[in-house]
Amino acid sequence: MSEDPRRNLPRTDTLLASDWVRAASTRLNATTTRAIVRRHLDRARTQPSFTSASFRDDLVADLTRFNSGIYRATINATGVVVHTNLGRAPLSPWASEVAGHTAAYVDIEMDLESGKRGRRGVETTDALTLHVPAAEDALVVNNCASALMLVAAQSRPGRILLSRGEFVEIGAGFRLHELMRSVGATITEVGSTNRTHLADYRRECEAGEVSAILKIHPSNYAQSGFTSSPSTQALAQLAREYDVPLVVDIGSGLLAPNPHLPNEADATSELEAGADVVLFSGDKLLGGPQAGIILGKRELVTQLATHPLARAVRASKFVLATLAATVVGEEPPVHTYVGLSSEKLRERTEALAATLNAAEVSVDITPHAGRVGGGGGTGVELPGWAVRLPESFAKPLRVGEPSVVTHVQDGACLVDVRCVDPSDEHVLASRIIECARAAGNAGAGTAHTGH
Repeated sequence: MSEDPRRNLPRTDTLLASDWVRAASTRLNATTTRAIVRRHLDRARTQPSFTSASFRDDLVADLTRFNSGIYRATINATGVVVHTNLGRAPLSPWASEVAGHTAAYVDIEMDLESGKRGRRGVETTDALTLHVPAAEDALVVNNCASALMLVAAQSRPGRILLSRGEFVEIGAGFRLHELMRSVGATITEVGSTNRTHLADYRRECEAGEVSAILKIHPSNYAQSGFTSSPSTQALAQLAREYDVPLVVDIGSGLLAPNPHLPNEADATSELEAGADVVLFSGDKLLGGPQAGIILGKRELVTQLATHPLARAVRASKFVLATLAATVVGEEPPVHTYVGLSSEKLRERTEALAATLNAAEVSVDITPHAGRVGGGGGTGVELPGWAVRLPESFAKPLRVGEPSVVTHVQDGACLVDVRCVDPSDEHVLASRIIECARAAGNAGAGTAHTGH
């Protein structure tokens, strides 16, 4: 009977001193490296199928995973602009630069002139109100769900009126009405699923104990057919009549109307229509970091900012700094990607296809509709083009370095350049060529480049 190879497992200190463990952990501190090594030793001792080769490979892979930058940079070739699984909005170059220098000490909550404590993130709130003059004040928290939770907590003990058609479930199964109820808010359902009238809100206002009227933009779904919902302007008039605030959650985060997304709610239009407060995300159509942004009447924003829960959901210095840079600086990538024309995308896609064909990777191009993503631009298709590859290319492209995430559909791997920075196109082509040659599949596509 052969000896169990697990008996020959090296000691922790022996592994830590080995050249190959050191090479795979150059950026890691000693505590992290030791913890990873011990974890793999513990696992190996319980695996009857243990082999020394697999142990070494698995340990190196785990060390490298942390050593190579924690989260890997990814080329988004899906055509989805605000891709939640890929971190939503990519920051502009300047916002990224600001994030870097914010890692040091910065005057996030200090008045340098007086040397005393100042209002936290005042430059960020100034930037937001500068671009949305209809807002008297602004507050930034860590995401839009936090903003809504803060509004709900502030509304107690009264009732919040919300249309049945706006009981929204967002990603990962989270339901906004359940979120609000988790902080003790009382939600009163108004109207029906498909039709809610102003009279329905009025009836509840007349019944009393209403603390707010809430309107949630259905940014991640659309209703059509026999539907009805009061406008913001109509609800604002009713709210004034009964002296209750109107809060509008617009979701995706446009500051002003966007000609490419004419039906998307924006903060300026909602406030000008009479909303007292608007809530939206920073990392969707605004194109900045993850944040929840509250804009509106100064008195109401101040009440929210001084609520005890505000401390628990406040934004970090990185968020405040990069958000300000996003608002006042160069056009964020999200805005560029949404506005790209089909003609320009076809030109870029044909150039990519020509590069691949020249490398004997025969491909064709096909029309491909991009999407806004992240709950924005529901039902809006962004006309574009994609290089068509066999579906078998999807995983090698995804797990390689750098990672390339594509759109798999109808048995094909579609490479859409809409969200690919032009400076990365040569890298994208190289990755495809590399995968084709590794698979011995250089002629896997079809020879033509038109459609």
